[in-house]
Amino acid sequence: MNPFQHHDWKKNIESFQKMSDWQQSMGHFFNDSFWNQFDGMVKPNNFPQVNMYQTDHELLLIVSVPGLTELDDFKIYVDYTTIELKGVIDIHHDSGNVVQKEIPQGAFERSLTLPFPVRIDKIEATYRDGLVFITLHRLISEENQRNRIRIQLLDDD
Repeated sequence: MNPFQHHDWKKNIESFQKMSDWQQSMGHFFNDSFWNQFDGMVKPNNFPQVNMYQTDHELLLIVSVPGLTELDDFKIYVDYTTIELKGVIDIHHDSGNVVQKEIPQGAFERSLTLPFPVRIDKIEATYRDGLVFITLHRLISEENQRNRIRIQLLDDD
């Protein structure tokens, strides 16, 4: 074996070991405790989570809003082909140390484009078990108005 080839092989192994050591060091530096410092500053773009279902003439939006205690704290605005969701999610739990925290909390504001214009005079919003159900109907005319929708509480029947 050529001594120069042996040296190159050994040098490559050392480079890979250094890279592995570097990756481990970066992993320790950017661990969960590092990212926990940014808790509350960064929220996902899809907050709150929404499922939207469409038929020919209706839309149903199901919005996940855990910990909603005052319905007036969650605001829904509809304007032609846009729906805005505003509010605060606050899970009131102060005892113990946080071990894992995945449920987003805090103030939110989200705007969604609807697949078609909707009527502002025929909108229903109800809340049950942490979910807001919003039913919208297709608009036939060309009116463009912004309207806040009130949420009704459903009884457990």
